[in-house]
Amino acid sequence: MGQQTQVVVGLGKSGMSLVRFLARHGQSFAVADSRENPPELARLQHEYPEVAVHCGSLSVDLLSAAQILYVSPGLALSTPAIQAAIASGVTVSGDIDLFAQHARAPIVAITGSNAKSTVTTLVGQMFAAAGLNVAVGGNLGVPALDLLDDTVDVYVMELSSFQLETTSHLQARVAVCLNISEDHMDRYADLNGYIAAKQRVFNHAQALVINRDDPASQPQHTDTTVISFGLSVPAVGEFGLREHNTETYLAYGDELLLPVSQLKIRGSHNQANALAALAIGTAMNVPMAPMLSALQAFAGLEHRCQWLRTVQGVQWYNDSKATNVGAALAAIEGLGAGNAGKLVLIAGGDGKGADFSSLQAPVAQYCRAVVLLGRDAQRVADALAGTVKTEHVTTLQEAVLKAAQLAESGDSVLLAPACASLDMFKSFEERGELFAQAVGRLL
Repeated sequence: MGQQTQVVVGLGKSGMSLVRFLARHGQSFAVADSRENPPELARLQHEYPEVAVHCGSLSVDLLSAAQILYVSPGLALSTPAIQAAIASGVTVSGDIDLFAQHARAPIVAITGSNAKSTVTTLVGQMFAAAGLNVAVGGNLGVPALDLLDDTVDVYVMELSSFQLETTSHLQARVAVCLNISEDHMDRYADLNGYIAAKQRVFNHAQALVINRDDPASQPQHTDTTVISFGLSVPAVGEFGLREHNTETYLAYGDELLLPVSQLKIRGSHNQANALAALAIGTAMNVPMAPMLSALQAFAGLEHRCQWLRTVQGVQWYNDSKATNVGAALAAIEGLGAGNAGKLVLIAGGDGKGADFSSLQAPVAQYCRAVVLLGRDAQRVADALAGTVKTEHVTTLQEAVLKAAQLAESGDSVLLAPACASLDMFKSFEERGELFAQAVGRLL
């Protein structure tokens, strides 16, 4: 086979969706992956035996001779072979760009350091409750290109910073960056590089939803429609919180929408998520009533501040998805503020080069003790020195038993690692499942 003008770089989940899309449209292309045995190799060879595959170190000649590279999110654009191709004039794109160019329905684009999956799922359920044929996916669940269907009324897409790096044609109907906290510092030169990638979501969007409590998440300048959300009292046209008859309400301007006591999802961070979802729906002109009924029914996602059980007066929560410091902060502050007792925090894992010092103040305020495990346990311990008691363990089972010893009746135990899981587990899901099993064995 001769030189291909299109090369799919990376053969994981999104790479395979690119293969299916290009093959379905009768296009000629090759595939390259830096790994000797990428996850989807066997499937590719079985279903598309005619496609040329190049595994192992990326070939500069192959990539530089192409016209366009579809680079998977897992590969940094700073990879030398990709940089060489860019320098020789090759266009770099990705699955989200291709999706946006072929989607016939409006796109809601949701990014942020934390809560993307929760808000994306919630918005999807709100739209479905309003009778719309909604397709939900992207970085969550089904890859974007696999969702394309002319019967869809609206696409609700979770987008990562890695996906946004290769996206130039998004033009979302509504775009939101929920929040910014330090993450993926092993991939970006500094926080500004990460923020710049996140803020690409706003490019050419028709309406923006912004978090007025988080300046780093807001666009530098815009001349388009903006709806804000935040935990303060909202002005006209904004979403926020209002107090009425000793109860806290979700509110739109002066209008009281729903007491937060009627939400199944707990914590101030989830109140912000609910307000963000309502703002997105309002920007899409979705009626309020079905959105509020969907919100009341929404019980949250697995591994995201998920309540597990009560044992001897102690509540147990699984937030294994808190794979960065910002997510752990949101969980500690969200649960701590609404909790009469103290928290026992279980944390540690692969810190991805993050700075843990911002955990100091909330841990000192809300936690009774911290149980640490994983590769960067000592780095977390050093950052928390002088706050509360810390205990080191080697397994998750030990962490659960130690936390059960430390917690007192009225307390909550929270798994919010502030770290990735890959030093000890296959995924954050596996970590959360093993935690839930260990909690289930407590007497």
